[in-house]
Amino acid sequence: MSGVWGENINLSIFGESHGKGIGVIIGGLSAGVELDIDLINKEMSRRAPGKNQFSTSRKECDKFEIISGYFNNRTTGSPLCVVINNTSQRSKDYEAMKDIIRPGHADYTGKIKYLGFNDYRGGGHFSGRLTAPLVFAGAIARQLLEKRSIIIGSHILHIGKIHDDFFDYVKINDDMFRKLKLRDFPVIDIEKGEEMREQILAVKEEKDSLGGIVETAVLNLPPGVGAPFFDSVESKIAHLLFSIPAVKGVEFGAGFSLASMKGSEANDPFIIQNDEVKTETNNNGGILGGITNGMPLIFRTAFKPTPSIGRLQKTVDVAKKTNIDLEIEGRHDPCIVPRAVPVVEAAAMLALLDLLMEKEGKAWMI
Repeated sequence: MSGVWGENINLSIFGESHGKGIGVIIGGLSAGVELDIDLINKEMSRRAPGKNQFSTSRKECDKFEIISGYFNNRTTGSPLCVVINNTSQRSKDYEAMKDIIRPGHADYTGKIKYLGFNDYRGGGHFSGRLTAPLVFAGAIARQLLEKRSIIIGSHILHIGKIHDDFFDYVKINDDMFRKLKLRDFPVIDIEKGEEMREQILAVKEEKDSLGGIVETAVLNLPPGVGAPFFDSVESKIAHLLFSIPAVKGVEFGAGFSLASMKGSEANDPFIIQNDEVKTETNNNGGILGGITNGMPLIFRTAFKPTPSIGRLQKTVDVAKKTNIDLEIEGRHDPCIVPRAVPVVEAAAMLALLDLLMEKEGKAWMI
């Protein structure tokens, strides 16, 4: 199973949704890094389930335990291993489901890939539960990058048919990030956010679900980060983003809209501003040739609707080789997008940390 990522910083994520616990092993951290435990706890809390009516009722505090690579409040230089115990499993919800393929889930593909030996409860290793250790690792990356004044912020761009305002690709600033961070439902337009909430609750009543898009910006990245062809900023970030369960699309800058523009519209004119090279527009999202150009890094991540819904669906029983109807029971998010925001940010910060370490080494971590 491919559970390892990264070159300069590397991650190995382990565990299953209804197993004893989940966790991550992080290699490549410099010795002597003092971890900001409060920051890590805040990031974990942003993702944690069971906090409101827009998420699953499964309550997990996501309390973590660092079991190696950390001594006297600092990293030791050896791999950092973190375990998060699962405390609210209801595996009986899945006992009768082992041969029934849930539409939209990895039940069938996982069964084929791992010869039926995979843990099917709650999606096992395919579950969104595995994003908790990703957020832990991302919080460390955030701490390290913030030392360099590199900051990240996101908002819910749209859910269902309700759209928030776009970030200003050129003028986005850290004040906007602070405002969004204070909102439990991070949107720019508060009224649109209320419409999104109402839509989620209405769909929840119908035993259905919704998807949506998270828009993210990274500020103060120096120019020159990234390398063509296979370590471009886009490919590095997209690799981790597409590892997040339910992600089905990623675009940078103006993204797919560029395909309908003329070159004269899509190109970003260069200017000198405060003795620095900048661009008047930012259709390319702060990246040219796979390398940062000093403008805000802009990207959007699309999530499909939560596949676990209570409505009647057609599927199959693979043991009996019969067609059946299915109504999924259990505890599920009617919309995963609000809880996905910190996961997207974690993935981006980890990818950028890996790229910065390739460019500048890791001595600056301490």
